[in-house]
Amino acid sequence: GSSCEKCDFESDLCKALPELNLQPGWIRRNGQSGMGPPYSDHSGNDSAYFLSLSSEMRSSSATLRTSIFLPTDEEHICQITFHYWISQTSGTLMVGLQKHSEGTITNIWQDSGDLQNQWKSNTITINSTEKYEV
Repeated sequence: GSSCEKCDFESDLCKALPELNLQPGWIRRNGQSGMGPPYSDHSGNDSAYFLSLSSEMRSSSATLRTSIFLPTDEEHICQITFHYWISQTSGTLMVGLQKHSEGTITNIWQDSGDLQNQWKSNTITINSTEKYEV
């Protein structure tokens, strides 16, 4: 069956992103927060919440880590679709995969915002024979 879970940050960080895994630098805000663009979410709603890097984080990096996902197989594939906004040319958004037996994080997708200051959407498919985090 489809066990899709939608995460819109309206009330919290959703099950996939535990509070403990929200590193300093990430804030939950909306377009009315007075913090600059984006002034709405990907659907144009200015009161809808999204996660944003605080301005103090301009020069460094901050990570969002999911909870642990179970292994994938023919029946259970994992697809993650997300909307993102990159406002400065120097910013890069990366998606990494960390398998349970490995200490290293493998970079599986990235975008450095050639078309900046607009919402973009992307879907990644993940295959892993063991438990993993994204």
